[in-house]
Amino acid sequence: MSEKVSFPAKDGSSATGEIVWPKQGDKSPAVVLIQEWWGVNDHIRSLLDRLADAGFIALAPDLYHGKTTKDATEANRLMVELDKPRALAEIAGAVRFLSAHERSTGKVGVIGFCMGGALSFAAAATIPELAATVPFYGIPSPAPDYARVKAPILAHFAARDGWATPAAAEAIQKELAAHGQSMELHVYDADHAFVNDTRPEVYAPEAAKLAWERSIAFLKQHLG
Repeated sequence: MSEKVSFPAKDGSSATGEIVWPKQGDKSPAVVLIQEWWGVNDHIRSLLDRLADAGFIALAPDLYHGKTTKDATEANRLMVELDKPRALAEIAGAVRFLSAHERSTGKVGVIGFCMGGALSFAAAATIPELAATVPFYGIPSPAPDYARVKAPILAHFAARDGWATPAAAEAIQKELAAHGQSMELHVYDADHAFVNDTRPEVYAPEAAKLAWERSIAFLKQHLG
């Protein structure tokens, strides 16, 4: 079960989110979970629980500041209207909050889905403290400066995705390679948002299970 948490954004202003603690009492690595365009809803809370069950402190910043929706038109409006620099400042604040927390080992990664996947790429290029980045089916616009990426990236995309296309993911992979950075890329025989088990029209259980297992192994490898 998640609990509400407040923390300072990068600029010192107040930010909020929801956090779940792992059951073990020792210091743990931490993960910032970035929401889909629907907001911090029950699906995001279920992913927080799963991250905590895997041994991570998990925090989802509330980038919509209390708003959620089940309507795609409204979700698109909320995403388009999102103040991206502000969102990245809140994500950076979450990373710093977790890094300094007494229950943390100090190592923090980020994982994001859909809109959160796009913001994960942007975070990798703007938050040097990150130790690992796991974007799911999201392409940032405008593109960040990939030359600034330091953290390893594991990216998951869907073959039948007209928005976050595999070709766009491959272009990011090539650009990172040009700067001496690697990105592990997996493309699944699935549709956009295939991990979201609250959406039966796109949920792909086998692909979701494999992508999640790969993600947890990657985070454990790089966060310890």
